[in-house]
Amino acid sequence: MLLLILAIVIALVAWSLRLMEQAVKGQEFSLMLAGFLVASSAAAMMAVYFLMGNYMVYINQGPISAARLDYISTAFIDVDGTPPDWLLQAD
Repeated sequence: MLLLILAIVIALVAWSLRLMEQAVKGQEFSLMLAGFLVASSAAAMMAVYFLMGNYMVYINQGPISAARLDYISTAFIDVDGTPPDWLLQAD
């Protein structure tokens, strides 16, 4: 997946450089703006890729954390299903 995104970003950067070269040759502001926008979209694509990677790691750790909290909440329950007296006194 990274290679596909990297190839798309490289193609976008090459296209933006070509647009900017044509803008300098023809003294056209619109081509320079188009090149800037294409380069910005390439940068945004990479930023979203890295942010989504971190987000997916965060989301995948959610069930593990929930399981740990469930274990911790049931760790102090006695065999008969009531919490110990020292835990009740802490309230």
